[in-house]
Amino acid sequence: MLPFSRSIACLLAGLLLMTVALAMMNTMVPLWLSGAGVATSTAGYVGALFFCGTLAGTVSAGRLIRLFGFNGCYQAACMLCAFSSAGLLLGLDGCSWGALRFLSGVSSAWIWVVVESALLRAGSVKSRGSLLAAYMMVYYVGTVLGQLALGVLDDEMAVMVPGVCVLCVAGMVPLFVARMPEAEDAEAGVRVALGPLLRRRSAMLGVAGCAISGVVLGTLYTLMPVFLAHKGMSVPDVGFWMALLIGAGVAGQWPLGRLADGYGRGLVLRGLSVMIAAACMGLLGGDWLLAPSFVVLGAAGFSLYPIAMAWGCSDAARDELVVMNQLLLLSFSVGSLVGPAVTSSLMQCFSDDWMPLALALAACLYLPVLQVRRSK
Repeated sequence: MLPFSRSIACLLAGLLLMTVALAMMNTMVPLWLSGAGVATSTAGYVGALFFCGTLAGTVSAGRLIRLFGFNGCYQAACMLCAFSSAGLLLGLDGCSWGALRFLSGVSSAWIWVVVESALLRAGSVKSRGSLLAAYMMVYYVGTVLGQLALGVLDDEMAVMVPGVCVLCVAGMVPLFVARMPEAEDAEAGVRVALGPLLRRRSAMLGVAGCAISGVVLGTLYTLMPVFLAHKGMSVPDVGFWMALLIGAGVAGQWPLGRLADGYGRGLVLRGLSVMIAAACMGLLGGDWLLAPSFVVLGAAGFSLYPIAMAWGCSDAARDELVVMNQLLLLSFSVGSLVGPAVTSSLMQCFSDDWMPLALALAACLYLPVLQVRRSK
């Protein structure tokens, strides 16, 4: 049985509702911008500001948790997400939307740090993997549900944004029922020195893997809807393909995680990098390659982060877990910021084909790192 089972179940229930809301907005914001005739580069920078917000949120989350505890930080994140989503109704403007998406990114990072840190503290060494697996499954299932909802709900901003705000408020309810334990040892985690951590092979490869994962996932979330819309697809069609992409990520978690445990994380991460590059090349082929490419890209792309994160934390002591978790999220956020910004500029200057080309290049960049720093 998982530790703190009732509290963990409530936390994951709240995470599910919040993830549905965030997934809907992550897909619809670039589509709304594209439909309004906004340049692709502007849409990319608005998306990049979301991940810039996750960067700021990752840095500030530790202090917020120490001041208000896991519950207080989580509730503040839900309220900030609702506020930043509602602000989109005030008018379509690149600068204001960028600022609001930045705040949404901050709220997302607060939620991620709260959930991951709480789970890492709640679990022992033996149960930690199960808790993180449950977290990733809930996160990706919520993301799939959010994409599928786009084919059912009215895509008008005046209808969808209030629905997202309702989900954000509903996400607060489970934590009113069962409170998370206080983070009494958070202060000790902040004093952990980064230097010795980064000199460990596992930590360095984990940080590099999370950065590449950030580039891949940030670009997929931000620019894949634009890529599909420019192919002439409708909003429900875009939602379907995004759901297929993320659904493949859900299906790939368990078998790829088992492969990493059985055959070594280095070997599996090399395989995932090759799979991502091959799937991206498939996106440039005919329409008949679209479905298999999405399945492979989803399975490989969404499995890169948890495997790299598990590798980064594999040699961390309990009092190092929070700072290691923040470091991995920080590298993921930097990748998520750089990926959409650079890729959208390439798409604007050249063609949409640079979206899969940039992802393939990013995945291939991880291969020499893994080759130089071989796993045990």
